[in-house]
Amino acid sequence: MQSPDTIDHPQSILIVDYGSQVTQLIARRIRETGVYCEIHPFQSAGAAMAAMQPKGVVLSGGPASTLDENAPTIDPAILDAGVPILGICYGQQALCQALGGKVEAGHHREFGRAEVKVEKTSALTNGVWDLCTEHQVWMSHGDRVVALPEGFEVVGTSPNAPFAMIANEARRIWAVQFHPEVVHTPDGAKLYANFVHQICGVASTWTMAAYRAKMIEKIREQVGTGKVICGLSGGVDSSVAAVLIHEAIGDQLTCIYVDHGLMRLNESEQVVTMFRDEYNIPLVHVDVSKVFLRELDGVSDPETKRKIIGRLFIETFEEEAKKLGGAEFLAQGTLYPDVIESVSFTGGPSVTIKSHHNVGGLPERMNMQLVEPLRELFKDEVRILGRELGLPESFIGRHPFPGPGLAIRCPGGITPEKLDILRQADAIYLDEIRKSGQYDKIWQAFAVLLPVQTVGVMGDGRTYEFVCALRAVTSVDGMTADFYQFDMNFLGKTATRIINEVRGINRVVYDVTSKPPGTIEWE
Repeated sequence: MQSPDTIDHPQSILIVDYGSQVTQLIARRIRETGVYCEIHPFQSAGAAMAAMQPKGVVLSGGPASTLDENAPTIDPAILDAGVPILGICYGQQALCQALGGKVEAGHHREFGRAEVKVEKTSALTNGVWDLCTEHQVWMSHGDRVVALPEGFEVVGTSPNAPFAMIANEARRIWAVQFHPEVVHTPDGAKLYANFVHQICGVASTWTMAAYRAKMIEKIREQVGTGKVICGLSGGVDSSVAAVLIHEAIGDQLTCIYVDHGLMRLNESEQVVTMFRDEYNIPLVHVDVSKVFLRELDGVSDPETKRKIIGRLFIETFEEEAKKLGGAEFLAQGTLYPDVIESVSFTGGPSVTIKSHHNVGGLPERMNMQLVEPLRELFKDEVRILGRELGLPESFIGRHPFPGPGLAIRCPGGITPEKLDILRQADAIYLDEIRKSGQYDKIWQAFAVLLPVQTVGVMGDGRTYEFVCALRAVTSVDGMTADFYQFDMNFLGKTATRIINEVRGINRVVYDVTSKPPGTIEWE
C-alpha cells in the first residue's frame, strides 16, 4: 500500500504532537490563518523537521508528566534549528525541563476557565492583549513550571500558574500553560496568527485555489497514463475527490459505487443518478449488499464492523478493477482527521478513538497504489475545495455520512429488518429538520436504533419495541462538537411522527452529549 507524498509547502509550520486530544485544533487554528501546517508525533519530530524545513514549530499539550520516567522529550533538532518555537501546556513544561528550568507536580492542578494577566509586552500578544489587562483562557494541567530556564521572562500569570506565559525572545521561544486552540480561550486564534505571521514571518498562501492547482499537478505526476478507480460513497469527501481527480486525468478515472446495503433511504439511486447524469464520470454500480450483510451477521463490536466493511470495500475494488482490465491506482476521500485519528499514521501517545474504514480497514498488502487528494484537508476545507470545483451548494452543504454507513448507527447486531426501521426513522428526522429550516445550522444529524426494547402502549395494546435515539451536533471541523439545542416542540413533533409512522419503534430519546467526552457517531 502506497500513498503519494504530500505536495510541497515551502512556507509551513510543524506541530509536534505529545498526545493531546486537541492537537488537531492547533492545526485548524493555524490553517485558518492561511498557513499550511502538519502534525507529527514527537518520536518522528526530527525527521519531520528535516523533511518539512518549517518556518516555526508548535509543541502540543499531552497527558504525560515531564517528571515521569521515559516522559516524551523534545528532539534536539528542534531546539537547534533556530526557528521560532511555541510551547503549549506540556510543550511549555518540556521546554523548561530541557532548557534547565524546573517543573513541579502533584498540587497545582488547574482545569477549566482561568484569567491570565499580561505582565510584560511580547511579540506573541502584540496587538491582541494590552499590558496589565486580564483575559479568559482555558487551562488543563496537573503540573506547572516553578523555575524558568536562563534567559526566559514572565509574560503572563494566572492564579495557579505564575508562569502562565513565558518568553525568551532572543532565542525566539514562547510558551503558554493554557490552550489557545480551544474556543474557551476567545483570543487564542489571534495569538496563533501572531505567532505564524508576525513571529515566523509566514504569509497567508494556503488557499483552496492553490491547493487545487498543485494537487491536479500532483495527481497527473503520480498517475501518468495509468487507470484509477475511485470508491464513491456519495458523500462530500469521495465526491470532491472524484471530481478533482476527473479534472486531472479525465476518463482514466472510473468511479465504483459499492452498494453495501447500509445507505440511507433512496440514497443509492440518488448517487448513481447524480454522477452518471450530472457529472458524466464513468461509474460502475456494484450491488454487494447481500455479501456485506452476510459477513456482518451476528457482529456487534464496532471496531470489527469497521474492519469487515473496510476489507470488503477493498476486495470489491480489486475485483472490479480486474473487470475493467486492471487499475493501478485506488482513489479515496481520506481526510486529515482520518489520518490523525488512526494509530497507523501517528504512532504517537494519544489514545486511538476509532479506526476509519478507509485507513484502518486496509489490508497491509494491496495490488493498487493509493491516490488520496484530500488527505491534507479538514472537512471544512473539503467543502471550500468543492465550491472551488463548482459542485452545487445543495450538495456541498450535505451533512457528513460515515463510510461504514448505518452499520455504526445500529449498535449491536445488524439485520435487514433493523436497517429498514432505522432508514425510515432517519428519513423522517431529516425531513422535519429541513422543513423547520434548521438543516444548514447543524453539522450532522441522524437517528440511531438502539439495541434496547421497551414496553409501550398503543391504543389498547401493549408494545415491546425498539428505542430510537436522535443526534444532532454543531461543529466546525468535526474534531469537537456540541449537541444542537432543538426546541422541545420540534423534538416532540418529530418523535410523534417516528412512533406513529415507523413500525418497530415505540420510544424516542435525544442525545445531549458533546464531543469530547463522546464522539459524534455512537460507534
